[in-house]
Amino acid sequence: MVLTEKETAVIKDLQTQEKSCIEKYKRYSEEAKDPVLKDLFMDLHHHEQKHYDSLQQVLTGAVPSCNCNDSEGKNYNPTATYKGMDNSDDKKLDCFLATDCIGTEKLVSSEYNKEVFAFGDSSIRKLLADIQVEEQNHAEMIYKYKTVNAMA
Repeated sequence: MVLTEKETAVIKDLQTQEKSCIEKYKRYSEEAKDPVLKDLFMDLHHHEQKHYDSLQQVLTGAVPSCNCNDSEGKNYNPTATYKGMDNSDDKKLDCFLATDCIGTEKLVSSEYNKEVFAFGDSSIRKLLADIQVEEQNHAEMIYKYKTVNAMA
């Protein structure tokens, strides 16, 4: 499989988005106060690295398989660390980090939605659609964290 110049540019742009997510989740895992949120951010850091690696495979002519039925967001059930009336600085920081990441996931998901049709190859479109679903699941997982911790 040979990508067109436009397809190559799109994949590289998506990799830039993924690289930003990788770095953000790593940093935020270090900044977060709640161990549950730290773990979630590290898990998402690894997921974003897999997305980046999958895109790299596309650039080298291979399209990795995908499950396209990801239910990780639906099945995520975090435990509460903060109480409803807790107004601590730690909770405020964790709320900020989580809210910022939801915004990032929305942006990245919309990029995949926009760019999926730039490709003629259906296996690449399937991969990009799968990554988009995973990005949506990441946002759902973070939102569930916020909800259980009375941040939403």
